[in-house]
Amino acid sequence: MSSANNLPAEQDHGDGELAVKGDNPFADPGLPPHEHRRTDIDEKAANRAERQVAFLFLISMLATIGFIVSYYAIPKSQIVYIFLLGRVSALNFSLGLTLGVALFCIGAGAVQWARTLMSDVETPQERHPIEADKETREFVFEEFKAGAKDSAFGRRKLIRTTMFGALALVPLAGVVLLRDLGPLPGKKLMETNWAAGKRIINHNTGEPLKPSDIQVGSLTFAYPEGLSEEDEQFQEKIAKDALMLIRMRPEDIKDKTELDWSYEGIVAYSKICTHVGCPISLYEQQTHHVLCPCHQSTFDLSDGAKVIFGPAGHPLPQLKIHVGDDGFLAASQGFQEPVGPSYWERP
Repeated sequence: MSSANNLPAEQDHGDGELAVKGDNPFADPGLPPHEHRRTDIDEKAANRAERQVAFLFLISMLATIGFIVSYYAIPKSQIVYIFLLGRVSALNFSLGLTLGVALFCIGAGAVQWARTLMSDVETPQERHPIEADKETREFVFEEFKAGAKDSAFGRRKLIRTTMFGALALVPLAGVVLLRDLGPLPGKKLMETNWAAGKRIINHNTGEPLKPSDIQVGSLTFAYPEGLSEEDEQFQEKIAKDALMLIRMRPEDIKDKTELDWSYEGIVAYSKICTHVGCPISLYEQQTHHVLCPCHQSTFDLSDGAKVIFGPAGHPLPQLKIHVGDDGFLAASQGFQEPVGPSYWERP
């Protein structure tokens, strides 16, 4: 047929297979010839590219330093006019600009390094089984070493030094921002509103407590005189001032100091757990143990409120108490150690 004259000739081998004469129309064309970059053949161009990358890393370092300086130097209340943005916070604009430049220059430097100095030779590899044999593993390690060598990481010391500098400085921006988690506590964590002579107020009734108000085996919560629930800062203050009073038989108290600081078996301890600051509220009358409901730290109130179980790091601070001339329970002094969880500056 005339239409078959333009097709490759076919020959029957007798076994049902057809042989096609002529070239395979789907032959693998292979990779195009590798074209060298200018930096591959011109050492001056390579050195110039190295300086460009180092310059970008250096700009990143300077921008990070600018971020830190801006954070401390620019007042939070300062407002500036920026074209297209209008009136904005000078501090926020400066922080955003410097941090953006620092991160951009690290990325741009890495891209320029890869495009101009790292090897760009195409290395195709056929698919292979997932599990590698010994020869394949050795090949991979050799390729890794070759890649490290081609990257010029060891030879281009200027790039390496400036890159390490940029990567080391950028995280400092995040460290500086930790300062904005809140005002510095100063000595606030070491002080409470308890002081000598302050009467102990029942948290439930709002009335001063007498010894007769606390029965053996009972648990009472209290706060210092002068603190009111109507105070806007009540929750902040009660977080350190919360007190619990338990009455035991004096003979059940094992620690002599604890006995001296109590009144007729009434002991007063901080209600704030020394683990993470949860309020303690569970009292075991027969064992004289108190349990924190958050993480099960357990304290023995008959033995100086020592930790007998759980993650708490130290005993509950005790408040020395007495009965005043008016017959009400009062503090003989403030807490002699910080209440609540441990922290770096805790003495």
